[in-house]
Amino acid sequence: MALTLRVLLENHLASDADSRLRNRAGLSLLLQDETTSVLFDTGPDDSFLHNAALMGVSLDNLTATVLSHGHYDHCGGAPCLPDNSRIICHPTIGQERFAAVNVAGRSHKIKKLSLDIDYNRHRMEYTRTPLPISERFIWSGEIAVDHPRAYGVAAGKTDYVIDEGVLIYLSERGLVIITGCGHRGIINIVQHCQKITGINRVHALIGGFHLRCASPRTLWQSRQFLQQLKPDKIMGCHCTGAWGKLWLPEVISPATGDTFVFE
Repeated sequence: MALTLRVLLENHLASDADSRLRNRAGLSLLLQDETTSVLFDTGPDDSFLHNAALMGVSLDNLTATVLSHGHYDHCGGAPCLPDNSRIICHPTIGQERFAAVNVAGRSHKIKKLSLDIDYNRHRMEYTRTPLPISERFIWSGEIAVDHPRAYGVAAGKTDYVIDEGVLIYLSERGLVIITGCGHRGIINIVQHCQKITGINRVHALIGGFHLRCASPRTLWQSRQFLQQLKPDKIMGCHCTGAWGKLWLPEVISPATGDTFVFE
């Protein structure tokens, strides 16, 4: 059974893509096998719909839309989905949140990262626990943080993006793990997925890994972990960043307009 991944929206445009496609700071991926079609994130606006039409991709018969977390660049396009769409996400996705900096021991808000989205017109499935979507697709639920430095936050601090989960696909070659931003840390994410599925082998890691401003220590830990894990494919995009990609072994960079097939 093959898994097809179409990059409906990413920060960059593929070199051979239709120039009419839009690229935005955000992420939207369509994942399909023979029985199931899952939209993973919607980017910040209606660009995912615009691009899908140009790519000849229909979103009419989605099994589900999965929203990784409540930042605008991942759920901002949700209002563009048809009424009564099935949406799977964490219960706190609508929580207001901001980017902030600490100055002289005090936190100062600098940018709002959430949007006021009315989800009531959709069929919402809120869950903190893992949820099977089909025979091979699973929503991870909330991911515990056991390795604070794995996502660049000092030990003892709590990552406020508790609502971020990932999409898991059970392939014949191992887990395919699709991340939005990877705020919970790639080590925590992989170990959580291994635990809930009972499968240790990872075939592919795909999505944003939140490493664009990571410290050398965090990047070194992540690199060592991935070298030991030995996934067949590491596909870092969105917030992985050029700095993060330098540290990742044999990384591929998916971009808007790309299509990949996993056997």
